[in-house]
Amino acid sequence: MLILLSSCQPNESAEENTSSEPTAEVRPLAKFEPADGKCILFVGQDLESVGGLEDYNDGYFDHFPTPGGFTMYSGISPGDTSFGYVMKGLDGIWETDDWGDSDNNMSLQLADEDFKHSALAIGFWMVNHEGEIARGEQDEMVDRFGEWLKSLHPRPVFLRIGYEFSGSWNHYNREDFITAFRRIKDRYDSMGVKNVAYVWQSHGADEPLDLLASWYPGDEYVDWCAYSFFSRWEEANMVEFARQHGKPVFIAEATPTISTATTKTNGKTKETVLSNPAQAEEAWDNWFVPFFKTVTDNPDVVKAVSYINCHWKSHRMWFDNPTFQDVDARLQRSEMIRERWLEETGKATYLKASPALFDELWGAGKDSD
Repeated sequence: MLILLSSCQPNESAEENTSSEPTAEVRPLAKFEPADGKCILFVGQDLESVGGLEDYNDGYFDHFPTPGGFTMYSGISPGDTSFGYVMKGLDGIWETDDWGDSDNNMSLQLADEDFKHSALAIGFWMVNHEGEIARGEQDEMVDRFGEWLKSLHPRPVFLRIGYEFSGSWNHYNREDFITAFRRIKDRYDSMGVKNVAYVWQSHGADEPLDLLASWYPGDEYVDWCAYSFFSRWEEANMVEFARQHGKPVFIAEATPTISTATTKTNGKTKETVLSNPAQAEEAWDNWFVPFFKTVTDNPDVVKAVSYINCHWKSHRMWFDNPTFQDVDARLQRSEMIRERWLEETGKATYLKASPALFDELWGAGKDSD
């Protein structure tokens, strides 16, 4: 009788059993975040490195398909000096300025047809002035910058406020940094600035999760998490932190630097000049391969990368810097690197400039009016 009764019970199909199991929660896309498996390709970080202009014509734009974005820099540090240059505040936006890292002038790029369909990422420094910004003493300059950002609509802008906040060289006050980050976003929200995604970027080495948490402005203030991918990339925890907070990741600064036995103590990296075939091969194996692997291994999180196509050792800012003083990361200087780079970034994963790119990025469900 027991056998008979059991044989009369309804049979659950394998499909029904599967459908009753809990499914992984799908998080909503952040502002300007592409779909899983897609990654916006940026390049930076000065006029010489980027190229694509009449007077700057041997950079990335001159040798490779136009990327989905370009990276430049500005900030608020009026009166500070950098390698003989006196900062005005909002440097590198409307005029050609060189604070030791070659020429910067975003207005030239924004006016050029070659840049028409590329998003813009801005590294925005506030070193020595984060307290002033936090207290509202720089609101006039903050607002001027905000009005300019607003004028770029509908071009997506990824604003990296106080980038590499955890780097000792920036010596940010943590409380002031967080307050300044929040204040800038709050003011831009009140001004109706809608074409900006707010990016929170660490320096990418020796970063336990609790350290990152102590610098975090909060989920409501951060659209993207970000970090730098240099010689100690394996020490970064930002991908895990971002996944915990439901945020996408922007590898916002990346250039081939290879650790030595003393890198952790003195920052010194190996000489890496991509025009040298042996050094280019070593760079590919020890830096480029893990860089691309980070993207392919994390298709749900890593959604943007920015390569710094820079002749570092020729820029005054890096002459005495142990990490970059012996580095020439210009991809076009190595035919082997160039071919492999084209093969990797030619995959459907990487979003480049196109008339449809901005619509695709705005399609993340955020207000585009």
